[in-house]
Amino acid sequence: MNAPRVFFYVQHLLGIGHIARASRIASALVSDGFDVTVVTGGLPVPGFPGDGIRTVALPPVVASNAGFSGLADSNGVAADEAFLSKRRDLLLEAFHDTAPDVVIIEAFPFGRRQMRFELLPLLDAIEEAHPRPKLFSSVRDILQQNRKPGRDEETVALVRNHFDGVLVHGDPSFVRLEDTFPLTAEIASKLLYTGLVAAPRAADPEETFDIVASAGGGAVGLDLLRAANGAAAMLPANLRWLLISGPNLPEADFASLSKATPLNVTLTRFRKDFPSLLRGARVSISQAGYNTVGDLLQTDCRMILIPFVAGGETEQTVRAEQLRALGLADILPEAGLTPEIVANAVTTALAKPRAASALLDLGGAGKTASIIRSMIG
Repeated sequence: MNAPRVFFYVQHLLGIGHIARASRIASALVSDGFDVTVVTGGLPVPGFPGDGIRTVALPPVVASNAGFSGLADSNGVAADEAFLSKRRDLLLEAFHDTAPDVVIIEAFPFGRRQMRFELLPLLDAIEEAHPRPKLFSSVRDILQQNRKPGRDEETVALVRNHFDGVLVHGDPSFVRLEDTFPLTAEIASKLLYTGLVAAPRAADPEETFDIVASAGGGAVGLDLLRAANGAAAMLPANLRWLLISGPNLPEADFASLSKATPLNVTLTRFRKDFPSLLRGARVSISQAGYNTVGDLLQTDCRMILIPFVAGGETEQTVRAEQLRALGLADILPEAGLTPEIVANAVTTALAKPRAASALLDLGGAGKTASIIRSMIG
């Protein structure tokens, strides 16, 4: 019997969280015997989607501003109609070539509304296919709030008319979809909670640091790193700091930061062993992204979270507040961050007992594969 074919669309626009989560799910599907094709639409990210996964790379687009309201090509030039039409045609060609049994669309229709130019034609192609593949939306547990009037109703209509299920990658004991999507009751029969999609528990670290400060993908987070760098100079010199800028921090900013690092600070763009380093750290300073928090929840490291709020983003703030309510995190504001504020927060965190790992369901990748297999029979 041929392996069921999965066509998995993922579009990351700013950080690497979406492609990282999708890659873990894709790897779990491959391990469960599926033939997986991942269609990526953002800038290449080393290591993703991963070994053994067929990949179709569309001409990349990125967010042209922090509010995600516009699209630009890899050179930062606004994406015009010809560019977008080419992408749409390549996506539809890949879909027809794959002839999948299952289609997974990451974020849409709850997010990625700016990709409707190619995703609505894809939905039409799915409906016209014989046999029609099963269609799933793959969403994180916390959605962006403050939507414009009519957007939630539009989302509900698309789910009802096209999707066989909504894979919610979260633990309902931590946060439920209705906490950030007010019309959840209208699609309740479609919801499938998978647990949080976290990487496997990391090995013990080969190198240890007292404080690890990270800026995710690095397109944002420079202020976080500057404040952490300054805080390191203010606190005892025997504390070892690691600053991870992310691959997308502009080279000029990285060079400027590098010149200002104290002797007890190590600055790097990327560490493959990041989850392992968190296991050895006493304090982590980071944004409150889905994947970073998933790594932290498998450690007893104290969290200092600085939620990303540019462009009216609310998702990371909700996650950080839930973690603070569990006694696992302290929160600092993104605006007005200073070395003094970070130094005080680190001093407070170091004085607290080590955090206990949260008892949340972190097996979302494998459970997603099991759910899909049960749905296709």
